[in-house]
Amino acid sequence: MSGAPRVRRGFGRVEKRANGRYRAAYTGPDSQLYRAPTTFASKDDAIAWLSARRAEIEMQIWAPDVAARGQATRSVPNLQAYADIWVETRKTKGRALRPTTRRQYRMLLENFIYPTFGDRRIDRITTEDVNEWYDALAPGRETIRAQSYSLLRTILGSAASERPNPLIPYNPAHIRGAGNAKRVHQVQPATLEELRIIVEELPDRYKLMALLAAWCALRFGELTELRRGDIDLRAGRVKIRRGVVLVDGEFIVGPPKTDAGIRDVAIPPHLMPAVRNHLAQHTASGRDALLFPASANEDRHMAPATLYKVYYPAREAAGRPDLRWHDLRHTGAVLAAQTG
Repeated sequence: MSGAPRVRRGFGRVEKRANGRYRAAYTGPDSQLYRAPTTFASKDDAIAWLSARRAEIEMQIWAPDVAARGQATRSVPNLQAYADIWVETRKTKGRALRPTTRRQYRMLLENFIYPTFGDRRIDRITTEDVNEWYDALAPGRETIRAQSYSLLRTILGSAASERPNPLIPYNPAHIRGAGNAKRVHQVQPATLEELRIIVEELPDRYKLMALLAAWCALRFGELTELRRGDIDLRAGRVKIRRGVVLVDGEFIVGPPKTDAGIRDVAIPPHLMPAVRNHLAQHTASGRDALLFPASANEDRHMAPATLYKVYYPAREAAGRPDLRWHDLRHTGAVLAAQTG
């Protein structure tokens, strides 16, 4: 018997044996202890085996007779049962999916994937099935087609790579280029004069927001989570450490979309007077005070609809009804070139 300590986890346990291999065990829904039929060369493989058993329990396809035989035969879920668990447990670079990503995935699944494959056993989805589905998928909606295909391909890829027992022998989704969408919206950056008009037309409390979006390439969710303590007036920099998203009526604060999103951004010197004025006139005291809060509550985040009510008339006045708020991020390089 090994003297090494057992590694306790949220589900099951992993024990390192004297020979250096790992043994996994868990307590089933019937309160009985079940051990893996073999030991594993790595701890990760043992954890993967436990994760697969946990998924079977959550998808209600676990059976004690199968578990007792060490998964000699295995129940296979339909795509919806598997994908529902996948969305909740999926991690990228060690992080859980962002709430907005989960919401987008659920929308794609419910509207474009489940109607065809939801009730289909995942091991009975063929390459021909995928090709036929893709051919008829969302005509004229290239972005939706690409996103839906990419999601299905990724989910099936996970099923094919589950360790130590893949649910399917290979990924049946392998249409070259199907997961890539051609850019439909061609961004035409705002000119210096167009930006000047937009800022002039905006109410005072929104002016700096547009300037930072354009000159510092900040996203809406980064801007609306900015706090007084994120502005370094002496160095002329803004620290981006968090962002906020609105999901099902709830504001959720989290890290930026990517590791590269955590950054310090130089504020152009000609914007510093506007920054100081905004802090003095439109920002509450205290390091945690929001720079761009909701109009009726300085402690609540601004909703996108609040901004659009004032931004849309401003872009119309500038003769740019096509200029999305997000497009302001693309104007920074152009503006820098225009101003030298």
